[in-house]
Amino acid sequence: MHEATCQEIKAIAWEQIAAQGAASLSLRSIASQMGMTSPALYRYFASRDDLVTALIVDAFTSLGEALAAARDALPHEDHAGRYAATGFAYREWALAYPQRYALIFGTPISGYEAPLWVTQPVAAQSLGVLIGVLEAAWNAGALHLPGEYIELTPAIQGQLRAWREQMGISASEPVLCLALISWSRVHGLVSLELYRQFPPAITDFGALFNLEIQALERQAGFIQE
Repeated sequence: MHEATCQEIKAIAWEQIAAQGAASLSLRSIASQMGMTSPALYRYFASRDDLVTALIVDAFTSLGEALAAARDALPHEDHAGRYAATGFAYREWALAYPQRYALIFGTPISGYEAPLWVTQPVAAQSLGVLIGVLEAAWNAGALHLPGEYIELTPAIQGQLRAWREQMGISASEPVLCLALISWSRVHGLVSLELYRQFPPAITDFGALFNLEIQALERQAGFIQE
């Protein structure tokens, strides 16, 4: 019953976020909608920030599961397909769950500071799916990266090594660099689409996204002319 109540609280919280934005999230309002007193609801979430953190964890978990499912739907040896699939899954998830996307990637909630020891590990899982796909392709010789990814500047190498140590992974610097570039370009297009920042005449966002995935595949060397 405790878990069921927690899930109901979070479901109502998502409804509030969808209707009014994350900044308007109110435990008192949720308690009223559930027919509970505020003190009773605090037995499940001690504060608004605790509830926000739980929602962030759920959102990142959902995203990671969507990317992993798209990856695993294709054979291990289909490195290019698995790479593209993670990109398409990212967009599909964002369009299906815009409130979750906005909570983890949108405007920060005033006064809220995420406990990084809670949110960072689960956030790393979704990016870890992409890194794993690229690392497998690198080890199989399926990546044919241009020279700028191989001969990285000392400054970039140092940052990538520090990030690798923080994540506790073994991926090479070229793979980590490609993962960051890939994520930033996919994320950028998705954000522009969700927040309606494209020129009004641009309406076929899917076609643009497909074009960018193909460009990324060429840049990574999956597609060779």
